[in-house]
Amino acid sequence: ERITIPVGASLGMTATIEQTVDNVTRHVEQGYQRVKLKIEPGWDIDLLAAVRAVHPDIELTVDANSAYTLDMTDALHRIDGFGLHYIEQPLHWDDMVDHAALALMLQTPICLDETLTSPARVKAALDLQACSVVNLKVGRVGGLQATRDIHDMCVARDVPMWCGGMLETGIGRAHNIHLATMPGFVYPGDTASASRTYARDITEQQLEATNGWMPVPEGPGIGVTLDRAFLDEVTEQ
Repeated sequence: ERITIPVGASLGMTATIEQTVDNVTRHVEQGYQRVKLKIEPGWDIDLLAAVRAVHPDIELTVDANSAYTLDMTDALHRIDGFGLHYIEQPLHWDDMVDHAALALMLQTPICLDETLTSPARVKAALDLQACSVVNLKVGRVGGLQATRDIHDMCVARDVPMWCGGMLETGIGRAHNIHLATMPGFVYPGDTASASRTYARDITEQQLEATNGWMPVPEGPGIGVTLDRAFLDEVTEQ
């Protein structure tokens, strides 16, 4: 049973490419095992070229959040040339058919995120070969049983998974960390340090990664307890 899980960092857009490169460097130095960049048309090719010039060998992925269409194949083919681990959600969130068509055009594996809202949707995406990597978010797919069903389906089909995040507090984050110990979660997820999102979390345990590894909370249940004094402080009556 795993007592730590590998974690990656998801980096948002910045004012300049130089700022993003500096941000990547900072997270690489902190030990994060995968760096994910948000991209969109016009904020993609030059950005990736600049990052790869400084970090040619890191595990690098991109998340397009549905910013492209199938007629933008020139840009997508150029993105294909940067040795990415996968490209996440390049096309419209509800369009599996176009993703399946794009998958045949690219060497870079396609990872779906927003498309995958239930076990049935994951099965359809895999049957259509619309993706070959699954980003699973517990809150998006309908809870822990749906997560287990999707996990078992992906393991049976040898489809790699990773655990995404939806700005969870320590309660949701602890669930994600425990889930990411399951054998189907083979890529670093977005279960990064809580302090990247919150000045102070609502759990007594500080869920912080060290050198790219997140310790799995110990103890009964999900291994975290509420910081009730802090909750009383910030709760309006």
